[in-house]
Amino acid sequence: MAPITFSILKEIPGELGRAGTLETPHGTIPTPAFVTVGTKATVKALSPQDVVNAGADVVLANTYHLYLQPGDERIKRFGGLHKFMNWNGPIMTDSGGFQVFSLGAAYGKALNKVVSITDPSQLLQERSNEDGVPRLATIGSDGVSFRSHIDGSLHYITPEKSIDIQHNLGADIIFAFDECTSPTETVQYQEEALDRTHRWAKKSLEYHRSKPNSEFQALFGIVQGGREENLRKDSAKLISEMRTSKGEGFDGFGIGGSFAKEDMETAVKWVNDVLPPDKPRHLLGIGEPEDLFMGVENGVDLFDCVAPTRRARGGTLYTENGKINIGNTQFIEAAGPIDPACGCSTCRNYSLGYLSHLYRSHEMLASTLGSIHNLYFIINLVKRMRQSILDGNFKEFKESFLNGYRQ
Repeated sequence: MAPITFSILKEIPGELGRAGTLETPHGTIPTPAFVTVGTKATVKALSPQDVVNAGADVVLANTYHLYLQPGDERIKRFGGLHKFMNWNGPIMTDSGGFQVFSLGAAYGKALNKVVSITDPSQLLQERSNEDGVPRLATIGSDGVSFRSHIDGSLHYITPEKSIDIQHNLGADIIFAFDECTSPTETVQYQEEALDRTHRWAKKSLEYHRSKPNSEFQALFGIVQGGREENLRKDSAKLISEMRTSKGEGFDGFGIGGSFAKEDMETAVKWVNDVLPPDKPRHLLGIGEPEDLFMGVENGVDLFDCVAPTRRARGGTLYTENGKINIGNTQFIEAAGPIDPACGCSTCRNYSLGYLSHLYRSHEMLASTLGSIHNLYFIINLVKRMRQSILDGNFKEFKESFLNGYRQ
């Protein structure tokens, strides 16, 4: 019996987007859905009940961070992540591949999940290793050696090790170990990294299916390939057709990589044109409103991103008319809510003036109230997208929202 069941209810005419349901051992996820990030088994500044009240159906925890602290074996002794963090709904864990990227190629550089490439000379500058910054991760053919950012201890993660860690964590959906690359890398390096990702995917799949955990944990394969159309499409085909010796494939797919803002939409469409439509697709690390619309329209079912809570801790809040900075003086005397159209508990109970006071006073409550709002806003924006697909007016909703959001 498969650990998850995915059903498509309705599609966007002429597009790849769809509304569906994803059944997991810990509950149903109506898709498309935004996956709330709880990196270290907690959504920063929020309790599990806050996350539930924000409308979250699923959370994602970070394999790399939990392996280092408090340790996956310890979490297993507590009964797994669900019991450890008191979250009763579905949980996903990533593979640790993006942290390899962060500690390796991206270490000490301004490279993130989404970068803007406007000047070809920028590519050469960002590829340079002559920056004097020692990398904390070294990628080999069989895995990655890295030093802990906490205490400097040396560790080695292979595809099998990543799967073992995720088995111990006990999430409903886990990911194959992969190498995330920057869009600024050369085509030659993208090809080399993609070959590693594919070999690691096969090892992850074989190892996972050999364990009893595969009965209740779904495994997603990750598609990579950078900005190259042929690499992206080849990766999608290979990962979707990959099977164990017993004929077992992946339960779903992740679309990975650090994207160039200019061609993220193209890369997503390349991949989803190839991936089989009957399995769920997750776009890793993407969560800005305009990118969510793009992903949904092009067949993405799940998104995760730290942006809502990270932005909230920095004082940036989402509204129907775009983002605002609560630190601006115009909000000191403002009596209204962050967004009159928002139904979150922060907007129902607190004024912009009060929030301005909390942020200016560096009160801990500021991060909590801001995060409640941002999380509610993004989660329910994707829920509204889903409903618009079911109602047959997704494109009208997209145009209406983005016209107002960009003002």
